[in-house]
Amino acid sequence: MTSRPTDAVHVVGASGRSGAALCRALSRLDIPVVPVVRDAARWQATGLDGSSRVADLTGPAGTLRAALADATRVVSTAHARHVPALLAAMPPGATLVCLGSTRKFTRWPDDHGNGVLAGEAALLRSGRDGVILHPTMIYGAQGENNVQRLAALLRRLPVTPLPGGGRTLVQPVHQDDVTSSLVAALRRPWHGPHALVIAGATRLTYRDFAATVARHARLRPRPVLAVPAGAMMAAAAIARWIPGLPSVGPAEIRRLLEDKAFDIGDMERELGIVPIPLEEGLSRLFPK
Repeated sequence: MTSRPTDAVHVVGASGRSGAALCRALSRLDIPVVPVVRDAARWQATGLDGSSRVADLTGPAGTLRAALADATRVVSTAHARHVPALLAAMPPGATLVCLGSTRKFTRWPDDHGNGVLAGEAALLRSGRDGVILHPTMIYGAQGENNVQRLAALLRRLPVTPLPGGGRTLVQPVHQDDVTSSLVAALRRPWHGPHALVIAGATRLTYRDFAATVARHARLRPRPVLAVPAGAMMAAAAIARWIPGLPSVGPAEIRRLLEDKAFDIGDMERELGIVPIPLEEGLSRLFPK
């Protein structure tokens, strides 16, 4: 049975960046929201209306079950590793829309990527109606630390150091497109479990991505310095002790060596979302 468009949406992780953006979008559409958060004070700090339900995804199962007891549609913007707990706590007929990550495709598995794979496997194994959306690198949200952190790093460096010269591909997706995809997934009837990738409209090399970010951040052009990944990891370990310099972890540096570009055909066909070009997205993030 398909939920009526006016049914309340239980948003797990409502006080986070993607969760709060979704709650704002649903509010504009006059769709009631039941925020489910770990910290009620953090929800209040968002300035959004409505009282929250408090439940820790790693806490007692009964608390989460009580928070979702009347749910017909659940959206989770929490890490996908929590999908098994959500499925166990949700009413049998409720639909789940959740966020994963294209980190699941990495050649260098880590806890984050393995958690995404486990969450996807749990949903697909469950037979429940719903979908897990795997976004590429998200930018454009208030307080996001991808593009904004890159811009902060470029402000401090005379060159752009990149392993392999930054010739691998990236395809960042704007937060507005992630939010639109979540709303579209809520409106679409799902028969059984599904998984699909959501990504931006623009594929480009990381060196061109960094140059484009620098231009929109009104920074002067700086040359790309090709640095071996091992040397860059060593330098990043030292840089963590320099005040004001954004930290970069070894796993992030390794991922700069693999392509992160994806077909968005399913995103457009299944959700009806045509993502915005990178130039437009960065214009929203760095208004003139």
